[in-house]
Amino acid sequence: MSISVGVDVGGTFTDFFLIDSKSSTFRTAKVPTTVDDRSRGFLAGLEALDARPEAIDWLIHGTTAGTNAVLERKGARCGLITTQGFRDVLEIGRRTRPNAYGLSGTFEPLIERDLRLEVAERIDAKGNVITALDEEGVRATASRLLEMGAEAVVVMFLHSYINEQHEARAAEILREMWPNEHVVASHEVMREMREFERTSTAAIHASIGPVVSRYISDVAAQLKQRGFKKELLVMQANGGMMASSLVSRHAVHTVMSGPAAGVLAAAAIARHASIDNLVTGDMGGTSFDVAIIANGEPIISAEKDLAYSVPIRIPMIDIHTVGAGGGSIARLDKAGMIRVGPESAASFPGPIGFGRGGTEPTITDANFLLGRLNPHAITGSSKDAPLDRIASILEERIGRLLGFDGYEAAAAILEVANAELAGAIRLVLIEKGHDPRDFALMPFGGAGPLHAVAIARELNIPRVLVPRYPGLNSALGCVLADVRHDFVQTVNEVLSNVDPATIEGILHAQEQAGRDLLAQEKVSVTRVEIMHEFDLLFRGQSHALRVAMPGSSFDPEALHETFVAKYKARYDLSLPEMRPMLVNVRTSITGVRERIDLQIFKPQPGTIEDAVTGSRDVYFDGMWLRTPTYVREKLPEGAVIEGPAIVEQPDSTLVLNPGSTAHVDNIGNILVYV
Repeated sequence: MSISVGVDVGGTFTDFFLIDSKSSTFRTAKVPTTVDDRSRGFLAGLEALDARPEAIDWLIHGTTAGTNAVLERKGARCGLITTQGFRDVLEIGRRTRPNAYGLSGTFEPLIERDLRLEVAERIDAKGNVITALDEEGVRATASRLLEMGAEAVVVMFLHSYINEQHEARAAEILREMWPNEHVVASHEVMREMREFERTSTAAIHASIGPVVSRYISDVAAQLKQRGFKKELLVMQANGGMMASSLVSRHAVHTVMSGPAAGVLAAAAIARHASIDNLVTGDMGGTSFDVAIIANGEPIISAEKDLAYSVPIRIPMIDIHTVGAGGGSIARLDKAGMIRVGPESAASFPGPIGFGRGGTEPTITDANFLLGRLNPHAITGSSKDAPLDRIASILEERIGRLLGFDGYEAAAAILEVANAELAGAIRLVLIEKGHDPRDFALMPFGGAGPLHAVAIARELNIPRVLVPRYPGLNSALGCVLADVRHDFVQTVNEVLSNVDPATIEGILHAQEQAGRDLLAQEKVSVTRVEIMHEFDLLFRGQSHALRVAMPGSSFDPEALHETFVAKYKARYDLSLPEMRPMLVNVRTSITGVRERIDLQIFKPQPGTIEDAVTGSRDVYFDGMWLRTPTYVREKLPEGAVIEGPAIVEQPDSTLVLNPGSTAHVDNIGNILVYV
């Protein structure tokens, strides 16, 4: 299999990356996202890529459809059937509040209260049946939910992670009555304790399942009509991929899959550049996503809040998101302070400079006005950016109240945006106990390299590594992904009391389930890798440490020693009098694909003079400087560029501030010393 195509559908653009490993060639494409029907943009992009569907061996898709459905509350109408007395778990949550100070803020649960119904049943924390399941009650509540127009339904019973008997029977009854496949039992999605997080994760799955599966099914059907012979593959939040035929059963794993693919590509590129510690900043049109790569590997988290009081507990690359992208709208708040985002001009009508009818000033418009973006080369448009109109609107909307002209307003917008972006990175690094000076910054997304040097200087990050195709990094990550599935089972027992045979049984069952999924997907892989891990904590604590299984089989004593050593290394603390608890048993199964050689991106021979395209005035630190411009694809290996400079390519623009120095490596990356 030689032709692989990665597709990343973002909020503003849809990106495509084709690699033909047999001929060592690649092609790229970028088209505006068709927000009303994302499948149109998907298929239009394949045509722009000049990729015949029948010739494609691997087609991997990263999508934000599920994430957007949750954030915008545009998921399917969903019902919940739960243990009597627990219908309000989704709203009670963890008794947090949306804002740190005051009593302001609102919360909209994923499932409305009138669609949350109760039935009699009860299983205790040891798995013992206290109250038998009222099967007629299940049938009655199902009929009521159908009458109320529910498209999907969640069954969440207390302690089903330890004994799924009641939940499985209720799901069986529902599937006999329900008119579609969108019946979700919480233990099938997440076999972990904590009823709020389990209910929320199952609700996310049920809410987005119809949305994502319809979209993916529609794309797959249209691809088949056009001659595509393989199965469409879909990125997951854990950085792996799965077959599209499994999406309806694993929809929750598609959340944040596009950003996860970008981090995956960043890790591969950083390894090639011999950089172990990297912080990524993925800045597209609507958001800025931050992730950490430590010791060459992305950090995997087991829990994330998609929004206030909407936690999701699945294995996923740990990504922190703020609403500041190139299309983020700049405005003055009630106090007269400049704010950017989270509202976005999106792809249509887009920023003013795109000429698609946009009237709201954005970060992109500020970059146009200050010479950082080429007003004569706009992706998806044949028109020039209307600089006079941008200046007029910026002065009217932002500058007049502050005593600025349009150009000064644009500079102020960029300062505010850079401070917010730097703050997002600072929060993530320091929260994880890292020193920014030990890291390099990799900006990607169409807007990332525009701000990278300024952000790095703000944080004292010494180096910036700009990938060859920053605006297409997530699409490249789709091409580089392996097939992966993750499983977890709560045990919650004192480690010394655990029966090794029981744990071995869980590990074997999880491994077999993963192998069965790989078999169903019929995906060609070079080998299968199995990794077993355990969540442990000392009794009475609430936060667990994840520890890889020492050795090839479960050994409680060896695991105890490994956990104590890791706890000591993390907290510089020994607690010999406390007993470790084995909370969760985890297994990941990875089908490893044939690796793609990144030497495919090796620059063409030439001189740096071949890459010079001219110069223009660019605004830096309160002054206009005549700044040379370069075309990225003609930069040769070993080229050195002194700032100020602008490096342009169809998918992104790199701004080199005065005093910075850039070097081109052997696969076309640009390493900037800030």
